[in-house]
Amino acid sequence: MNAMPKIAAAAARQNFPIEGMTCASCVRRVEVAIAKVPGVTAASVNLATESADVSFGGAIDSDGIIAAIRGAGYDVPVEKIEIDIEGMTCASCVNRVEKAIAAVPGVKSASVNLATERATVQLLAGSTPRAAIDAAIRKAGYEPRRAEATATSAGTDSREDARNREFSNLKRDFGIAVVLTLPIFVLEMGSHIFPPLHHWLMMNVGDQPRYVAFFILATIVQFGPGMRFYKKGLPALLRLAPDMNSLVVLGSTAAWAYSVVVTFASGVLPAGTANVYFEASAVIITLILLGRVLEAKAKGRTSQAIKRLMGLQAKSARVERNGEFVDVALEDVAAGDVIQVRPGDKVPVDGVVLSGSSFVDESMISGEPIPASKGEGAEVVGGTINKTGSFKYRATKVGADTLLAQIIRMVETAQGSKLPIQALVDKVTSWFVPAVMAAAALTFAVWLFFGPEPAVSFALVNAVAVLIIACPCAMGLATPTSIMVGTGRAAELGVLFRNGEALQSLKSTDVVALDKTGTLTAGKPVMTDLEVTSGFERAKVLELVASVEAQSEHPVAAAIVAAAKDEGYSLGEVSAFEAVPGFGVSAKVGQHQIAVGADRYMARLGIAVDTFADTASRMGRQAKTPLYAAVDGRLAAVIAVSDPIKRSTPQAIRALQAMGLKVAMITGDNRRTAEAIAAQLGIDEVVAEVLPDGKVEAIKRLRAGGRVVTFVGDGINDAPALAEADVGMAIGTGTDVAIESADVVLMSGDLLGVTNAIALSKATISNIRQNLFWAFAYNASLIPVAAGVLYPVSGTLLSPMLAAGAMALSSVFVLGNAMRLKHFQAPVRATGTAGTAALAPGRVTSTARPSEEDIQALA
Repeated sequence: MNAMPKIAAAAARQNFPIEGMTCASCVRRVEVAIAKVPGVTAASVNLATESADVSFGGAIDSDGIIAAIRGAGYDVPVEKIEIDIEGMTCASCVNRVEKAIAAVPGVKSASVNLATERATVQLLAGSTPRAAIDAAIRKAGYEPRRAEATATSAGTDSREDARNREFSNLKRDFGIAVVLTLPIFVLEMGSHIFPPLHHWLMMNVGDQPRYVAFFILATIVQFGPGMRFYKKGLPALLRLAPDMNSLVVLGSTAAWAYSVVVTFASGVLPAGTANVYFEASAVIITLILLGRVLEAKAKGRTSQAIKRLMGLQAKSARVERNGEFVDVALEDVAAGDVIQVRPGDKVPVDGVVLSGSSFVDESMISGEPIPASKGEGAEVVGGTINKTGSFKYRATKVGADTLLAQIIRMVETAQGSKLPIQALVDKVTSWFVPAVMAAAALTFAVWLFFGPEPAVSFALVNAVAVLIIACPCAMGLATPTSIMVGTGRAAELGVLFRNGEALQSLKSTDVVALDKTGTLTAGKPVMTDLEVTSGFERAKVLELVASVEAQSEHPVAAAIVAAAKDEGYSLGEVSAFEAVPGFGVSAKVGQHQIAVGADRYMARLGIAVDTFADTASRMGRQAKTPLYAAVDGRLAAVIAVSDPIKRSTPQAIRALQAMGLKVAMITGDNRRTAEAIAAQLGIDEVVAEVLPDGKVEAIKRLRAGGRVVTFVGDGINDAPALAEADVGMAIGTGTDVAIESADVVLMSGDLLGVTNAIALSKATISNIRQNLFWAFAYNASLIPVAAGVLYPVSGTLLSPMLAAGAMALSSVFVLGNAMRLKHFQAPVRATGTAGTAALAPGRVTSTARPSEEDIQALA
């Protein structure tokens, strides 16, 4: 819990929310438009998250990107907030605050009024946390205070509100369309299915009055609920960049317009071709609206992981102000504030306990179901739940810097990323809609010139069916929805993917290479043995060695110092301390020159260690690490340190091997100790006695033969190996440097997270392939059917109404299939502590723990 994952926000990268995209061709069109903006180096548009992630070679050009997106026929929602500001006294203050706010990524404009002491800020909806703006104002030397935002237009709502509003509008339009379409459908189709109804209509109503009634109802559907398709589809057609809306407009309008001619000017048509298709035009609009409603509902559910994470945040905090504690909004908490936490409260932000004590439920981060004890000097994390006592603590990280905020940002980044597999989809969808329009035109021509009478009717119906059946929506949703649901489920299991590429690469893992200390083991060694050579006293040697090791932050050093203190020895004054990475340490204690380290360090100093050859061998067989101490150039002692193996490690190793993977261990320990641990755990390959830079070479050797290597580590010296591996996994309780170098972060220190991550990667990629297969196979098989290729063989034609229903269902199927990942179950659970970190309270259960004898047997 000491080291927290940090996501460095790239200065030349920004996310833009986009409204109006409906299919994969929209994605391609927006990407092309953004790529033309000067200074843009890369653009990735995601249909599921309805956003664009844009990288710039220089300064961020928000206005240029927004103009490009709007020029392509889509919109960028902008919201407006107002912030009261204290401390401004003159016009230069105004200028300083405006510049500070405008420099925050996502802010479009900032206007500060000195008279009202208020800033009006326009920003991309959902892109910029209020805390980031507040921090910029404070950095400029002023104090922000919350002000009520004024909503002057629909665009000022939050991104979530905009989606909810769109969902409500879709449901309203669908309801209207159903009410108006149902009479047309029942009367028209019913008269074909039920002859008595047909005879009654002919005798009592007649064709013309019925057609006029159908015209009125269908026209309201076409230009009422159906107007949303015209607003997007017609401009796209005029720009010669048709999308899915364009196909719907062309298909439904063709059926409606032909029916209007039949109703009011049938004489201009060839004999025998006067058939109305009002039911087809109305049903097409209604069914596609139904698909959009179901799609919007499913899209909202794909982001539930982020919503749950956001729900973990406290809404307010009890902060000390003028000597007393008052409730303030979370956004108003600043680093350095003293906060009081009472029993049952959520910890508002990250910080360090000043006074008091309690037990805090940190299962959302660590996966450990037992509340952690917190006292003076302990770190607490925002979003965790205080159980019993009360304490005061000083806020160290607030807003976007808290661990929970960084986790949310990490999940959002992964959900918005594109996989390499998406490249194929992008290439296909760039020409898909124009190809469908060409196919519809060809279909019309073939049926018109070669079809049976009435050729015009056949040509029209089949061309409309081709236009409507095509569904690039399913193609565009196939990959991003699976990524969103998969990475969200991973977060719930304590596995954070930092990018989409890792999600795809992880499934191909052949070898899992593991660091030893802190990964396989607890990372908290204990001293077990100390044997001295003749002429030296054990107590004196331990006192001298502990004095030197007290200057080091290495876990082994801490174990020796702890042992000396436990035995009541005092530490001496140290001078000329020197640490040699990968070898050992040396220093002067009083008049004595002390050196402590591995056998290679003794060899480097010219000190033979043969005296302890048998002892070191025995220690190695017991999985203890032997270290040597020299006093004034003479070998004085051998010291054994043992790092207990984590309780879940044996189970995790077995689970990885059960998946058909090879498990390797890479360590700087001596070979005897490494092989002893490998034998106990059943590890397949051992690479021992490697220095930090040697781990990179070890990864390269393990990759021989084309094997894909995933490396798991937690220390600073693991960072190069994490970067070198095909996929780097960092233990979330490790160092910031290791986490920054990794592709995947395991929030708990549990190795079972590796198994869960690989299993989830395989499940997600499998789900994506299923979606893509369905989307492509659906179009490849049904477009020819809609064109009428089966008619010469079996007389089968596809009604435009059935085509509309099938098109709507294809997108719903893809989304529904992606939602199955929400129910992914971790293949293994820890038998000791909770095996997975759950980012929501109550998600982790604990089973029986192994006995201390079992643990000692492994240690």
